[in-house]
Amino acid sequence: MGVLASSTKDLFRTSQREESVRRKTAGSLVRYNRAREVLAGGVSSGLRRSMRPHPLYFTGGEGPRVRDVDGNTYLDYGLAWGPLILGHCPPEVTKQVGEQLQRGLTYGAQHDLEFEVAEALTSIIPCADLVCFANSGTEIVQVALRLARAVTGRPKYLKFEGHYHGWDDSVLVSYHPTAEQISASGDNPIPVGRGQRRAQEAIVAQWNDREQVERIFAGRSGEIAAVICEPLLCNTFCIPAEPGFLEFLRAITERHGCLLIFDEVITGFRVDLKGAQGVYGVVPDLATYAKAVGAGTALSVLAGRRQYMERIANGEVVHAGTLNGNPISLAAAAAALEVLSRNDGAVYGEMRRLSGKLRSGIEAALRAKGLPVVTSGEGPVFHVSFMEEPARNYRDTLRADQSAYTQLAIALLDEGVLVLQDGRWYVSAVHGDAAIDETLSALDRALS
Repeated sequence: MGVLASSTKDLFRTSQREESVRRKTAGSLVRYNRAREVLAGGVSSGLRRSMRPHPLYFTGGEGPRVRDVDGNTYLDYGLAWGPLILGHCPPEVTKQVGEQLQRGLTYGAQHDLEFEVAEALTSIIPCADLVCFANSGTEIVQVALRLARAVTGRPKYLKFEGHYHGWDDSVLVSYHPTAEQISASGDNPIPVGRGQRRAQEAIVAQWNDREQVERIFAGRSGEIAAVICEPLLCNTFCIPAEPGFLEFLRAITERHGCLLIFDEVITGFRVDLKGAQGVYGVVPDLATYAKAVGAGTALSVLAGRRQYMERIANGEVVHAGTLNGNPISLAAAAAALEVLSRNDGAVYGEMRRLSGKLRSGIEAALRAKGLPVVTSGEGPVFHVSFMEEPARNYRDTLRADQSAYTQLAIALLDEGVLVLQDGRWYVSAVHGDAAIDETLSALDRALS
């Protein structure tokens, strides 16, 4: 990794690029320094501190572009960490949300959008007989796991290393541990930060490792209420399940009487109208959604089979929240689902085409410079990494040169392209051919 990082530092002229970005974004730096005096860390989510050379402040966006406080405009492939499936300020969504704002922000009671959006979701999502609403992915995963424990009477769940299921103590384990942490922990769950309660409910396995999952069930099946996974590991290098692995998870959970939960917070309404379930043809018992379903508003959804969701319906499993099903978020969802569903979800075919064009262009440009590059993902979400071979699981990703990718991200930012620092790229329904061509030209300049 060290040799690659050294070569890319010269290739991307990192110190010059970083200084150029600092000059262009002086207003953001002033605001960041001011925010740190009163806002813990200067940001509202810890991951945002990772942006180099400093976090940016934005004033607006339209379509595939976003504008910062210094007047710089960027082609945006972060898309607010994924929710903006229709880009910035999509007119259908802003119109419907604006009309709802005139009628009321929230009621703490019922309104027509609740059942209208629920009807749309149950008509689209394969596993959805019933749904319920919350406001974040973290919340809705907790509802899913609580429900699984109630259904089975068992206390634990099985998750996979590198998969992210929210920031609650019970699930924020073995996300991105270091090699040293892995070596020291054995197979025990590894907390991400200090102050976390011990995650006594979690059992951790390696993604794509059938034999390990079989061994775990052979010894502990009576404890496991559910297996939860990102069906495409978007939070870590967009690592896909190997052929047959999701089918294996479906079969082993049925055999041992526990639930299969797909965390579709990212893949839902992004990789396909029916999400990962539509792409891979495997139907879980429960699935969680956020990000794209709200088109930029705070909304999450639990979808599941009636026999399980009835436990929420009859009050046996508690599900509560003041802003659950609020009309602002559901107005956005109603508009977004209408756009995404047109012509049987034809927009996804176009997003796939554009994403494929972008991925192949990135690969060609970097390989032409003699750099080892891997892209992986599904349709309009993919990951770019500097490594020799595709990763099969989280531990394989430790071979990647993350420093080199950070340098590329800075060079692209200097050329007017905004990407997430972790290597993930999101493509929206409004990234057309012109935007992709402009992005690849910017990459050429970053490499020249």
